[in-house]
Formats: sequence, C-alpha cells, structure tokens
Amino acid sequence: MTKPQSAKAVKPTRKEKSELKDRMKNLLMFLPNMVKLFGKLLTDKRVPTTEKILVVGAIVYVIMPLDFIPDMIPFAGQIDDLYLVALTLLRLINRTDEKVLREHWTGGGDVAGLADSIANIAPMLLPKRVSRVLSAKVELTPAVKSLTEIVEKKQPLVMEVSQVEKGEKVKIASPA
Repeated sequence: MTKPQSAKAVKPTRKEKSELKDRMKNLLMFLPNMVKLFGKLLTDKRVPTTEKILVVGAIVYVIMPLDFIPDMIPFAGQIDDLYLVALTLLRLINRTDEKVLREHWTGGGDVAGLADSIANIAPMLLPKRVSRVLSAKVELTPAVKSLTEIVEKKQPLVMEVSQVEKGEKVKIASPA
C-alpha cells in the first residue's frame, strides 16, 4: 500500500484537479458499500476491539450531517467522509487479515485498492487543514477499557500524537 500524499505534495494543475474530481466522483459511489462493510466488520470476531471502536467512530462521522465539511455542501461534503472511511479501511488492512475485509466486501473492485486510491486522491481535493486533521496519527488512550468508564470519568477517547516532537501527546477529543 502506498501512503496518502503529504500536504507538501506538488499542487495539481487545473486539468489534473478536474481529472481527480472526476475520479473521486466515481469513488464516491462506493461509500455506501464501505459503510455496509463496516457494519459487517463490527460483528466479525477476527477484528480487534480497538479497530471496532474506530470503525464505529467512522460510521458516526459519515452519518452525522455536520462534520469538518458539512454534507450539505455537494461533493466536498462527501469527500471528507470517504477519506476518513478509506483511512480507517487502510488501518484495518494493516491490523487484520486483508481476507477478512475482502470476505465481507460486496462492492465492485478490490476494497484495498479502492481505499488506497481514495487515500491518495482525497487530500489533493480537501482543504489542507481538514486533510491534516483527518489523517493525524491517533492512538487509543488507556481509558478505553469500557465505554461506560469513559463517559463517567469524562476521559478522552483518542489523543493526537504530535509529529513535531515525538512522545508529546495532545488531547483532541473528549466526551461531552
């Protein structure tokens, strides 16, 4: 798998950006199948609990109408959803057997290849800040022993790992 292109990548020309938009429009048709795949992965015992928690987070992000780019904005509002789903799928591929994903995939094409394509194209079409936030390295906090414990103690679910200084952790989300 190739990594998503960094924010420092060369800016595409107007023609290239138009071609990328056309390609992304085709990839957007796979979003419902990807969400369906996530639902099936939640019940699969071969998927680790940690990954299931991230899958739930991705599903919630997709179904919420208000997120980084609201879904009411045509095209761009769906790209951030698709990008987050693709990143979650790539993480799942790295942490579980690819066969598990392919077994549950009902869409056309290869799910791993689709996720990889999306993860490479979407950052070029999204605002840099949105792309950076969605692709930031996160890890689960020690508090994730039970969801009840998180809610009761109001502890963060994930923390962003600073890429500037290794080892420094920044709290980015906590339950209300």
